[in-house]
Amino acid sequence: MPQVDEYVSVSQAKNKLLDLIRRMKHKQEVVAITRDGVPSAVLLSMDQFEGLMETIEILSDQKSMRVLRRSLKQSEKRKWVSHDAVFGREES
Repeated sequence: MPQVDEYVSVSQAKNKLLDLIRRMKHKQEVVAITRDGVPSAVLLSMDQFEGLMETIEILSDQKSMRVLRRSLKQSEKRKWVSHDAVFGREES
């Protein structure tokens, strides 16, 4: 699970916003913005945000989760399905 890389006060964030955004793009950092010493917001890259939203979408889709759980159980039992069984054709 991603962790917070840095804690920055609101006033510091105001002064360093452009620098923080540039760093996010290159380092994929997560910055918590604090107010009165308490984390109140999170700043993360657009890629991280999109990945998070996609993960939430998948986790909230019951059909996808059912298929994923079944696949995980099969892999734990080392029950593999051939490429032909999945796609109906040979690998190229």
